[in-house]
Amino acid sequence: MATPYVEDDSGKYIAATQRADGTWRKPRRVKDGYTPQEEVPVYENKFVKFFKGKPDLPPGMSPSDAAPSKQKIPGCGDADAAGLSKSAKRNMKRKEKRKQQQDVDSVSDAVENVSISESDKYSDKTAVSVSSPSNSSAEADEKAKKIKNLKKKLRQAEDLKHKVDSGEITEPTKDQLEKLLRVKALQDELQQLECDS
Repeated sequence: MATPYVEDDSGKYIAATQRADGTWRKPRRVKDGYTPQEEVPVYENKFVKFFKGKPDLPPGMSPSDAAPSKQKIPGCGDADAAGLSKSAKRNMKRKEKRKQQQDVDSVSDAVENVSISESDKYSDKTAVSVSSPSNSSAEADEKAKKIKNLKKKLRQAEDLKHKVDSGEITEPTKDQLEKLLRVKALQDELQQLECDS
């Protein structure tokens, strides 16, 4: 909406206008070359201008070549998938992938249950060996992590002991003293874990 200007012999004015609440604004005198705030163009930096002026098609591609590119995307089941945004298409692909993964998991579970029940007929030991390879590897990983963690704690405690003995630390804190007192318990636990594995 253009600003209504009024001219008379004393100069140029912005005409009085009515506000939404029914009150009136006073007419305002303006100088030559004045541009009202609502008519000042919004500043755009060079990057915004570049992207606004950028063509939709790659250089050298004609619009007629781009028209048949709206084909059905493989993996998207709906016929109206062409009208969806990129993220919606991506989400549809993820859902389908999850469905396929669940189907594969259910089939593998059924096969595992069948093989376990068949092995129950012959002996209980084979059933344990069929179902527990993943559990035993997980337990082994957990033991290895515990051993590594205990060795690290022992190393820190030994470093702390050397610092106290050398006089680097004159007054150890409460936490440092607790760490020094736990050395024997840590060594026993480490020996027990190493013997078990």
